[in-house]
Amino acid sequence: MDKNKKKNYTVPFIVITGLFFMWGFMTCMNDILIPYLKNIFELSHFEAMLVQFAFFGAYFIGSIIYFIISAKSGDPINRIGYKNGILLGLLLSAIGSAMFYPAASLVSYGFFLSALFIMGLGFTLLQIAANPYVAILGKEDTASSRLNLSQGFNSLGTTLAPLLGGFLVFKYFAGISGADSVKIPYLFFTGVFLLLALLIKISKLPSFYNKSGTEIEKGAGALKYPHLRLGMIAIFMYVGSEVSIGSIMISFLGLKEIAGLPEVSASVFVSFYWGGLMIGRFMGAISLSKLDLRKKRILMKIIPMIAFVVIWSFQGTNIATIYSIFLVINFIAFMFGQSLPGRTLMIFALIAVALLITAILNTGQVAMWSIIGIGIFNSIMWSNIFTLSIKGLGKHTGQGSSLLVMMIVGGAILPVIQGATADAIGIHYSFVIPIIGYLYIAFFGFKGWKITNK
Repeated sequence: MDKNKKKNYTVPFIVITGLFFMWGFMTCMNDILIPYLKNIFELSHFEAMLVQFAFFGAYFIGSIIYFIISAKSGDPINRIGYKNGILLGLLLSAIGSAMFYPAASLVSYGFFLSALFIMGLGFTLLQIAANPYVAILGKEDTASSRLNLSQGFNSLGTTLAPLLGGFLVFKYFAGISGADSVKIPYLFFTGVFLLLALLIKISKLPSFYNKSGTEIEKGAGALKYPHLRLGMIAIFMYVGSEVSIGSIMISFLGLKEIAGLPEVSASVFVSFYWGGLMIGRFMGAISLSKLDLRKKRILMKIIPMIAFVVIWSFQGTNIATIYSIFLVINFIAFMFGQSLPGRTLMIFALIAVALLITAILNTGQVAMWSIIGIGIFNSIMWSNIFTLSIKGLGKHTGQGSSLLVMMIVGGAILPVIQGATADAIGIHYSFVIPIIGYLYIAFFGFKGWKITNK
């Protein structure tokens, strides 16, 4: 592995980053599916959130299976290689996406949930393989920077999904009866997954697998690291909080006391939420890189300036001016973070808590933009938690990665809890659920990742 780190992995990094874009796009499509299926099947908030329960529940089941195999027979990724692991993940994702066609034909909510579960299993394998793969494509001390950059393109996918998905489902195919308006989009996504698999297959990517098998160990060795165990909880809280907010946002923006927006219009603002992750992750890639301080500050000023111009061009001066407040706060937060992954994580989590409290205590534009603005502070959380959690795991990295991906199940559990809370006390006050998640993330960034075996 040390010899591999000296090589140039630019091309493999670009290819894998394309995967991050695609699974980001597909994951965020669930935010469109939730209100769409809620109307088709006349579901409660709790029932509609089963979309996320099925999708992210697959991460838990898939990771449990992976962990059991690795404990009994050795880490599967070490045996088959990261490239083959990614190929299997893409094929499973294609099967799940293709299942939307019969689900729509049968108008079966259970079939839709099954399709999402299969797709989630594919994404589980992709996450287990691709995240550490990006981390090892270079030096360990710049792993957070590389993963933030890849996650930036993941967020480009989550930004475009509400715009394109909202247009296709709620407008372009809106006249089609029943659940048929999702047939063509998801058949197209199936084709994209298969094309990506073909591209990965013919690409010359380093496999990083153990041919001799001498370093493949059985057992649950990764669990002996305290910082990994604490990181697992942090991933659970992060994914659960982020997904809960994104999942209920269209319904929240539709409230009369907030904005009273129809679904098509609200989906545009959901893209602001996810687009914030893209902006913050590109800034995080620069902040956590090895560039000198002067270059960092110049580049980190250019990114929000570009974001402001793009928003101004498409949404006008008023919206661009409002969002610029979060761009400025984000830049200042990065400066206080001083390019330290743990410190930056803590600061961003505390800002998210402050925005949630502001949203709960207010209505109208203040509450609306407080929720939307959380996205830009979610940006570096996954990458920083992940790299801090697997740091120093060595030959247990693959198993540790599977355990972290297992905790993406937070995206299945917390949205359902918030949905039940929304049914009980209203959407507005249901945001108390992600507050708990961000408070734990702040703890992990402050101290949790430092708690290691001596």
